Amino acid sequence: MRLNNKRLRYTYWLLIAFFRKNAQPIFLSFLGSIIAVIVVASFSPYLLRILTRNSEIIGVTGSYSVNNLPDDIVSKFSNGLLYVNDKGEIIPLLVDTWEQVDNGKEYRFHLKKDLTWNDGTPFTTKDVNYSFRDVKVVAENDYLLIITLKKELPIFPIFLSRPIVKFPLQGVAGLYRVDKVKTDQGIVKELHLSPNKEGLPYLVYKFYDTDTKLIQAYKLGEITQMSTNRPSVAATFESWKNSQIEKQVDYSQIVALFFNLDNSLLGQEKDLRHAIAESIDTTFINDLGEQAYSPIAPTSWAYNTDVKKYTYNPNVSERVIKKYTEDASSSAKLTISTYYDYLSVADTIKDNLKEVGLTVNVEVLAGNLPPTYQLFLAPMSINKDPDQYFFWHSTQSGNITKYNNPRIDKLLEDGRGTFSRNERKGYYEDFQKVLVEDMPAFFLYHPFIYTISRK
Repeated sequence: MRLNNKRLRYTYWLLIAFFRKNAQPIFLSFLGSIIAVIVVASFSPYLLRILTRNSEIIGVTGSYSVNNLPDDIVSKFSNGLLYVNDKGEIIPLLVDTWEQVDNGKEYRFHLKKDLTWNDGTPFTTKDVNYSFRDVKVVAENDYLLIITLKKELPIFPIFLSRPIVKFPLQGVAGLYRVDKVKTDQGIVKELHLSPNKEGLPYLVYKFYDTDTKLIQAYKLGEITQMSTNRPSVAATFESWKNSQIEKQVDYSQIVALFFNLDNSLLGQEKDLRHAIAESIDTTFINDLGEQAYSPIAPTSWAYNTDVKKYTYNPNVSERVIKKYTEDASSSAKLTISTYYDYLSVADTIKDNLKEVGLTVNVEVLAGNLPPTYQLFLAPMSINKDPDQYFFWHSTQSGNITKYNNPRIDKLLEDGRGTFSRNERKGYYEDFQKVLVEDMPAFFLYHPFIYTISRK
C-alpha cells in the first residue's frame, strides 16, 4: 500500500514538473487547436462545396473591378431584360412581354412578377440600372418600365441584353450566384460562383495580371482550366497526359489591318489599299484562325458570302504600289502599330510589303493608338447583331480609320432604322460589299481560342 502511494506521489510530482516546464508550448498547442477548429468550421461550407461537388477553377488574364467583370462571367450569375440569339431573334428573359410605341421612340416592358435577386429580395423595375445618353427610363410601377428615346431607334431592344447587377455582385435569375469574392485594392483576385441548378459545377475564377502568370498557375496546379489565343502556348501542353486542348474559332473577334485614311499615301485611291492587301500572303492565317472576308462574322444571319475576296498577287501589287510611291519616297515609308500579342503577324506583313517595294517599320504600342498612326494591326470586337454604326459611320469616335462614305452612312442608318430582319439583311449585305471594296481595313482572321483543361 505504501509502495502504491509513493508511486502515485511520484507520478503526480513528475506531471507537475512536466507541465511547469512545458506550460507555454502546451498552451499554444491548445490555443492553435481551438483556432484551427474555428477556421475549419467557418470555411467548411466552401471546402465541402469544392471537395464534394464537381468544380472548375478557371484562370483569367486581366485586371477587373467588381463593376467591369467580363460579360461572359457576369452572364453566369445574372441576365438582361432580353436576350439576342444567333439568329438575331429577341427572347424575353426578365420580362413577360414588351411593345414598341411611336415607331420605336418608346418601349414598354412588363417584368415577370416572381423574380428575386440572389439575396432573396424582389426584383422590380426600380432595380433596372441601364443608363443611355438621351434616353429616359421611368419605373411606372413595380412591374411596368417605360423607356423613351429622343429619336426613333427600332433596334434599341438589342441593347437591353446586358446583365443587370446590383452592387456589389447580386444577380437575378442566373444559373449561378456569387458565393465569395476576393479583392486587393479594388481589383478582383478570385470570384466563387455557386450553382442555382443541380448538376452544374462549382466555379472559381482566378485573375492574373499577365499571360505568363496564368500559364505558370496552370503548371503549378492552381487552376484547372485556362484559355489562350496563342498557338505556341497551347502547343506547350500537347504532351501533357493529364490535360486536353479544345480549339474553337472566336467569331466575336476579327484581327484586321486598319488604314488611316487621313494619311497622304493610304488615303489616296482604294486600289493602293487593295494592292497592299494582295501583297500579303495569308497562308500564315491557317495557324492562327479562320480567314475573314467581311466585318460581319460568317455565323451571323446578315453575313454576305458575295463580298470581294483579295488573293495573294505580289506581281500586280508591286506595279500598283510603284505607281503611287515612285515620286514620293519619303511618304512610302510606313509604320505598322500593333500590340505585343500580334507582333509576329505584324512582322510577317512587314516582310511581305518589303517584297513589293514598301519600307515598313513595326511599332509596339504600350498605350492608346496615336491619331497619326498609319497602319494598325489589332483585334476588333463584334456583337451578335450586325449593327456596326459605331465603327464605320463618319460621325462616330469608334471610326478610327477616318472613313467617310455617305452611302455607308445611309446603309448603317437604315440598318438600325427598322426592326424587320429581312429589310436589315438587305442593308447589311450592301454595307459589307461597299465597305470591303472601299477597304478602310483589311479583315484578316477570326482567331482560334484554345481552352486547356485537366482531364
